Amino acid sequence: MFTLTGAAAQQIQQAATASEAQDLALRVAAQHAADGSIEYGMGFDEAQGDDMRLMLEGVAVVIADPHQPLLEDTVLDFVELEPGEFSFIFIPGGVERSPVAKATSCGGGSCDSCGG
Repeated sequence: MFTLTGAAAQQIQQAATASEAQDLALRVAAQHAADGSIEYGMGFDEAQGDDMRLMLEGVAVVIADPHQPLLEDTVLDFVELEPGEFSFIFIPGGVERSPVAKATSCGGGSCDSCGG
């Protein structure tokens, strides 16, 4: 199952408050890139009919059906990559906790660019 850390949850809640998106869920998406890597995206959005709905660390998370297999056992974290440089990262299942992929943010209130 997809999870997120307490640090990620705190930052997501702060972002939701700052963008007045407290009533929206965090939509998370993933797709294969041309080079075979996985590209991740996230943004605030309304839940749709077939979305997987999760409540994680106080954050409502939705994942569209096509993205669920790529996000299985993935952890969303918020870490300091370099001194003073913080970012969300996605850690796929079976990978040591190290920066794997920075998150791509989608526009507030919509996640069309995430394919969700």
